[in-house]
Amino acid sequence: MSEDNAVTNDLKRQAAMFYNSTEREQIREYGTDSSSWRFWQKRRLVVALLAFLGFFNVYALRVNLSVAVVAMTEPVETELENGTIVFVPEFDWSSQTKGLVLSSFFYGYLITQLPGGWLAAKIGGNRMFAIGVGATSLFTLFTPPLAHTSTSLLIAVRVIEGLFEGVTYPCIHAVWAQWAPSEERARLATFAFSGSYVGTVVSMPICSLLAKYTGWPGIFYVFGLIGLVWTTVWWLVVKESPESDPHITAAELKYIQETRGGRCTSGLSVTSHPWRAMLTSRPVWAIVVAHFAENWGFYTLLTFLPTFMQDVFKFETSQTGWLSAVPYLAMAMVLQVSGHLADWLMVLGVTSRTNVRKWFTCGAFIAQTIFIAAAGYASTVSACVVCLTIAVGLGGFAWSGFSVNHLDIAAPHASVLMGLSNSVATLPGIVSPPLAGAIVTDKAAEQWRIVFFISSGIYLFGAVIYFLFCSAERQPWVIEANNDPSFDTDGASSRGYDNKAMDRNSEM
Repeated sequence: MSEDNAVTNDLKRQAAMFYNSTEREQIREYGTDSSSWRFWQKRRLVVALLAFLGFFNVYALRVNLSVAVVAMTEPVETELENGTIVFVPEFDWSSQTKGLVLSSFFYGYLITQLPGGWLAAKIGGNRMFAIGVGATSLFTLFTPPLAHTSTSLLIAVRVIEGLFEGVTYPCIHAVWAQWAPSEERARLATFAFSGSYVGTVVSMPICSLLAKYTGWPGIFYVFGLIGLVWTTVWWLVVKESPESDPHITAAELKYIQETRGGRCTSGLSVTSHPWRAMLTSRPVWAIVVAHFAENWGFYTLLTFLPTFMQDVFKFETSQTGWLSAVPYLAMAMVLQVSGHLADWLMVLGVTSRTNVRKWFTCGAFIAQTIFIAAAGYASTVSACVVCLTIAVGLGGFAWSGFSVNHLDIAAPHASVLMGLSNSVATLPGIVSPPLAGAIVTDKAAEQWRIVFFISSGIYLFGAVIYFLFCSAERQPWVIEANNDPSFDTDGASSRGYDNKAMDRNSEM
């Protein structure tokens, strides 16, 4: 036993020296063996770029109806049989019906979160991601004819689209569990996620232009076809893991294997998930609450911002898309900075990984609490857009906190944990639109103010819960679930490094 203790202590001393050793510098160089501008020679960056474009499509397919519904329900010039010219909407929906149509997507989206994460862990995140985006794109092409047939069929096809798109967020964590080195988790994940907001930025004004020049059906045809093209490219290029990619260099493969965490040699050999431990873990529920809070404000604005601009500031359809896109442009830009900043702070050892996640998430939520409330009192378009841009933009820092926290605490189970948190975080998409539709019955600014206050309160609640219970340390139940005492989610398992010893050394 004394000999075993001596070996263990020696391994811990090695771990304490690991972050300051030349060995770590050599491992890091494995991922930088080619010129930095030749990103296509680094396969993990190719995966990140295609994931970015995938989320671009995910959100373009999701928000298209938010803009289209304005064109579908605004009065248009119509000539009656007797020659009388009247202005009537093509779809004469009440605010409650409009809220139901807009929220229907999320009923399907909610159902497939956990199954999507489980399937990704079983058959590969890359495949499920392609299936999710591809099927959603295909059903988007059927939206216009079904909408003309009946409102019920429109709602049904949106539910089906939600079913397939629901797997996308859980799947991407299964991809990163294979492809993302520990030190690059935040930047790779947030770069991919930023595609969602770039998709929003680009699709909203394009949807407005398509509605104006081709009619609202063109919105669904254009983005449905783009999604199918992306699906083909992703399916052909992105492999389940670095080990399956014939184009990866030996140097990059070794770099990823040494630093990604755990023994993820194959996405199809996932251990059983410790459900009881996960569902009773405070760090897990801190992520869930934070994800819920961020999505409440985000989905409320994503769904109703064009309508809000039209109701309060009397904007035309072609104008709402452009102004509604501005906040998401800010978020896309902030995500690029926040991901690199989060990784940089941890590499430098400025503070612990847990503190980085707390600072980024809670700081963003508190700022969003203030600026969402301020937007409700804005009396001019400029003031309102500035407040909403700051509020939505700062959400990029939150995504560099809670959205990669699943990988920190349990990398092998990250896809399932993302499925859990995104399941709860989908509820705002179901509850928020009908709630806003019930509150805003007269298109009055005072009624919209109540909608903004609700979002502010939820952001503040999320900040408090996440601050109290967040952790970015590997959880004990991860080791127990894998029956492997040497298992380490920060890439040290093969050498027996002790994660806590490394964290202590990085804070010295």
